[in-house]
Amino acid sequence: MVTGQSPHRPTSGPRVDDALIVCDNLVKIYQVADLEVVALQGLDLVVERAEFVALVGASGSGKSTLLNILGGLDKPSAGKARVGDFDLIAMTDADRTAYRRNTIGFVWQQTARNLLPYLSAVDNVAMPMLLAGSSSRQRRTAAMTLLEVVGLADRHAHKPGQLSGGEQQRVAVAIALANDPQVLFADEPTGELDTATSAALFDVLRSVNEQRGVTIVVVTHDPQVADHVRRTVAIRDGRTSSEVLRRTRVGADGAHQVVSEEFAVLDRAGRLQLPTEYVEALELDDRVRLTLDPDHINVWPDEDGANDR
Repeated sequence: MVTGQSPHRPTSGPRVDDALIVCDNLVKIYQVADLEVVALQGLDLVVERAEFVALVGASGSGKSTLLNILGGLDKPSAGKARVGDFDLIAMTDADRTAYRRNTIGFVWQQTARNLLPYLSAVDNVAMPMLLAGSSSRQRRTAAMTLLEVVGLADRHAHKPGQLSGGEQQRVAVAIALANDPQVLFADEPTGELDTATSAALFDVLRSVNEQRGVTIVVVTHDPQVADHVRRTVAIRDGRTSSEVLRRTRVGADGAHQVVSEEFAVLDRAGRLQLPTEYVEALELDDRVRLTLDPDHINVWPDEDGANDR
């Protein structure tokens, strides 16, 4: 038997009305030859303004598909997806271009997609501002300020080939911030970095989030990411399955403690994904018995049904 508090989003969790990012029953279907591949199967996600969130999941779980939709690089097949005032389903091509230029910033895993190899760090950061019509002096001043934010002002004249992988990704963060976006998306930004360098990059992202109020959504396969962000959302089989929240509490001795708690996610249709280890431990299969108590739900294996088979 599994018992626990009735699954619900904690009272400190995001609310749809004032959230920056809202996905409701999001579906994405790809046509591959004569087959239809369902990458997202009614996914729900809410991200508040100024949150720092990580999306984690195995390969094929749907997390990269979700990021492409939120980044304006792909269109959903059904459902709702909104970032700020932009309806990601109803957007025109012109709206989509404006959205990518002004509302979001993007950091890719591959540095070749983030940086132009023949430009210095400061000129790479200034490039998005050129497209926005800023003057040369404005671009350089703002670019130097952003390099200071990521701790690389002293490397402003260096080209990408003269920077380490971690330094290149920090420049990429500065580029993503160049047009003062509401949200920064990062796709496996530490995928090519070692553990220490990855931690340093997350320190930079956390500082940007806290000091500039930029909402940050990171997609990663790194299971240790929960140590660096406030909320980790796990995606499995095209749906959100669980969340880990990191919160600070005051202990009995008066000291502040960081506590991580994992919650199952109940979607708008009332669906709940049980953790794999729970399913395996109780050998749950096909059907389960549910009973409701005043403050929790009991989940039981269908032993009679197993005997019938």
